[in-house]
Amino acid sequence: MASRSTDPPDGGSQALLRAAARLLRPLVRLLIAHQITYPTLSRLTKGLYVEVARDEFALPNRPMSQSRVSLLTGVHRKDVRTMWDEPRPANTVPASVSLGSQIVRLWSTDDRFLDANGRPRALARTPQTSDEPSFDELVNAVTQDVWPRVILDEWFRLGVVQLDGQERVALQRDAYVPEHGFDEKVFFLGRNVGDHLAAGGANVQGREEPFLEREVHYRELRPESVEELSRMARELGSDALQKINRRGAQLKKRDERDRDAKHRVAFGVYFFNELEKPGDEDTTS
Repeated sequence: MASRSTDPPDGGSQALLRAAARLLRPLVRLLIAHQITYPTLSRLTKGLYVEVARDEFALPNRPMSQSRVSLLTGVHRKDVRTMWDEPRPANTVPASVSLGSQIVRLWSTDDRFLDANGRPRALARTPQTSDEPSFDELVNAVTQDVWPRVILDEWFRLGVVQLDGQERVALQRDAYVPEHGFDEKVFFLGRNVGDHLAAGGANVQGREEPFLEREVHYRELRPESVEELSRMARELGSDALQKINRRGAQLKKRDERDRDAKHRVAFGVYFFNELEKPGDEDTTS
């Protein structure tokens, strides 16, 4: 049986644990709000410890053993043995997200569907003239298996699109982030926050060329100041996402048949504000 250390964590580990508590607090709040209890999360976390140790901490030129996983993780060998051959949950993208992302990407990057400023143009619902693109044309360029009207109705419901003053379909975001679709929202939560944390974690571990991972903080602001900064963040963030998105689509088209095209990238922005709480120890800015 693997030994268990009872020594308290060192200073660096204590700092990491404090950071982990801050990272986990909003996640725990979300889980409780959706009736996901501690035993459920504990089981998930234990399985992840075993999975990560097995996949990423093998010694060079030696197969990973259950005893080593137990030693690294503190998970009892009996539990490691039970989890060793358990099938992993499929990391699949919800069908609505996969199809929606493809349509929005085309709408945001293809010159046929962009206005003079390079922004997604408002589209007629159905073809009107030979030189005016329509929402039907957009959807049919991606899939012939789903009626464009079905997608349009769902996007109206989710707040992805709305009609402008000329009854044309206008995209409300440059990224596909629906207002009401729970499965879609939690998918993006896991992917986006997971990538952000992976970048920050790599930087903490001393990556030779750090990933871009920066943030600005300000405290003691009035509500109108927060609103001004929020509008500014949305405008600048949207512009940055659109530029990266368009160039990414061009590079993907160029690279996709190259045998070295094995990498993925992620770039994101976010904005957050809340009322300051008594005893908040974050004294930055």
